[in-house]
Amino acid sequence: MINQTQLLQILADQREELEAKENKKLCRRMEQDLIEINSPLAQVVIGVRRCGKSTMCYQALRDAKVNYAYVNFDDENLSLLNASDLTPLLEALYTLYGKFTHLFLDEIQNVEGWQLFVNRLLRREMKIVITGSNAKLLSSDLATHLTGRHHVINLFPLSFKEYCECNDVELHSPYTEKKALRRRAFIDYLRQGGFPQLLQIENKRAYINDLTEAILKRDIEQRFKIRHQAQFERLANNMMNTAPVIISAEKTAKELDFRSTNTLQNYLSYLSQAFLLISLHKYSAKSRIRHVGEKYYCIDPALMDKRADAFSGENFGWRMETIIFLQLKRNALINGHDVYYLSESRRRECDFIITEGNRTIEAIQVSYDISNPKTYRREINGLIMATKRTNCNKLTLLTENQRETIDHEGYKIEIKPTYEWLIENEWKR
Repeated sequence: MINQTQLLQILADQREELEAKENKKLCRRMEQDLIEINSPLAQVVIGVRRCGKSTMCYQALRDAKVNYAYVNFDDENLSLLNASDLTPLLEALYTLYGKFTHLFLDEIQNVEGWQLFVNRLLRREMKIVITGSNAKLLSSDLATHLTGRHHVINLFPLSFKEYCECNDVELHSPYTEKKALRRRAFIDYLRQGGFPQLLQIENKRAYINDLTEAILKRDIEQRFKIRHQAQFERLANNMMNTAPVIISAEKTAKELDFRSTNTLQNYLSYLSQAFLLISLHKYSAKSRIRHVGEKYYCIDPALMDKRADAFSGENFGWRMETIIFLQLKRNALINGHDVYYLSESRRRECDFIITEGNRTIEAIQVSYDISNPKTYRREINGLIMATKRTNCNKLTLLTENQRETIDHEGYKIEIKPTYEWLIENEWKR
């Protein structure tokens, strides 16, 4: 057990590290507006490691000008803490910060039994802000122990609009130079992805390697006590190398020498819970079909090639599809829409179907380059198939830089550059 002197030193060092952000240029995230600092509900921000959760919560607390205390549980010095240590830790926080009204608990899922501690503080009307990098924090821990007493905010890596703002790229100017710079920023975003710290780091490959290893080993292998670690990591890397990819559990289990599809499906669930992967269901009126043949994406394009043994390379089409999917998911979490893919065969697919209840509101195809007539026909035919299947009238084809409106078989199709669509479709509160 850590004594009070040691706790005070650890917490003082963490406070200094957090306050050092004051002198840095910080990107304001759209999701910050969703944090209700003075709510009686615990504000829970979840997302993949290093997507900016801590910084966003710090900005929200700072901007609200409240008295708060901070503890980061993703600290090797606190790795052995358990529920019984949380009351002495609270005492140390009062000693260090004095009286405070708000408590910021960073990566709280690392402490077993944290839920009862947080519940006790909520009953005492403490305002709580929590971050976590594992979906279990939402799916079971919160649902079981903080039922009705929490508000969840999902955070992804930087959107394209946020990436542009961080790099001082003009978003709306119609001048040729500014439009060209937006297009250039989009190509950079395709290659680099949206993890905030990559904006200041030269050795991006080493950063992503370290991040991936931390997620696989600390967030998954240790937490879920995985015995066959080599097999698990082989699956994880295969998924990131081939994403976006539709998974057949039986086929994939055979290819990767899994003894059972149950183990494979458990591993995929762990990768999703740690936000390394995010899945997309197949469009169908039948619930059982929607959960067959899930399509998996990386949570950020940087994970597709900036790792050891990654072979995806600069496949801009896959990367662009990933970025569009992530933007659709951001929006869906706010506006209550659902996102699916539609497939009748390998040659008759539509990348995204957006629905509101049982009504389809848009069909979207993605193709980096449609200059090849065969590619053009395939993408257009996918949209026509989608509108006939779903009665959707809004049809969009997103490309790298093509722009026009066409009429095909009596259907209007908007073709537009992805970087313009991303800016137009940034959600607004």
